[in-house]
Amino acid sequence: MNNVHVQTKVTARIVNGFVKNGTGGNPAGVVFDADELSDAEMLQIAGKIGLSETAFVSSSDEAGFKLDFFTPNRRIAHCGHATIAAFAHMAETGRVGEGITSKMTVDGPRKIIIRGEQAFMEQLAPKYRTPDDWSGAGVTLQDVMDSLGLSDADMVDGVPPQLVNTGNSFIIVPVRNEDVLAGIRPDQPSISEISEKLDLIGYYVFVLSPSSSASHATARMFGPRYAIPEESATGMAAGPLACFLYDIMGIKESHMDIDQGYFMTPASPSAIAVDLDIDASGAITGLTAGGSARSMREMEVTLD
Repeated sequence: MNNVHVQTKVTARIVNGFVKNGTGGNPAGVVFDADELSDAEMLQIAGKIGLSETAFVSSSDEAGFKLDFFTPNRRIAHCGHATIAAFAHMAETGRVGEGITSKMTVDGPRKIIIRGEQAFMEQLAPKYRTPDDWSGAGVTLQDVMDSLGLSDADMVDGVPPQLVNTGNSFIIVPVRNEDVLAGIRPDQPSISEISEKLDLIGYYVFVLSPSSSASHATARMFGPRYAIPEESATGMAAGPLACFLYDIMGIKESHMDIDQGYFMTPASPSAIAVDLDIDASGAITGLTAGGSARSMREMEVTLD
């Protein structure tokens, strides 16, 4: 008797997370009812979808839902825009209601807050590593600047970049003005090599917004180690940036609005809201980052 190979088809939804005024945002793949999928199958699906991240939503005995995240080339512990895409879509379609739920990840549980059709995800208190701390991994501040094509004149005086972790690690890089931010031509292989040495998702390069703006900062994210040359909204980087603004730059506000995606080609304006939890001593004890999402389309993926 001949063995017949039956191809499995999986339906994925493409949902833009962190949309701004209903447009833009960062597209993520979202696969529901993924309980029976193996890691290898999830990776294959993420590769075929071809977006920066895909969220796989399964049932969980320990949290409201289990979420697995994959880029086109590897698993990632957390993904902000894919989390917001998944939960905001579930709120819109009635799978979750107003209030608090949670996600279980390979890195443990995280709280999720649903407000209307918006979703917000918990991140951890920040941990910082200055450029002096990078030397043990063979990375210097000049290496980071060179990988972005930046000179001393492009940087903010007295505010060196730092590695910040609120669940994932990013190097937060402040630059002097929007012209510098727009003009960055990243050396992707160098960024990938540095990211491997320091176990980063990537770089989050930002400029402070003018006082007339509704946002606090505008940023760009480069993550080639995870097959993300640049993406238009990165919730897991906006959290570290908000902490950097509060702790390092002295912007003592518990709510921060971060813009992203404006300098991509094509532009995809995105809005990320971050709320910091501040204790009586003024220390950040945790945070939530979130926003809105918009469901765009469905696609079918055939497993080999």
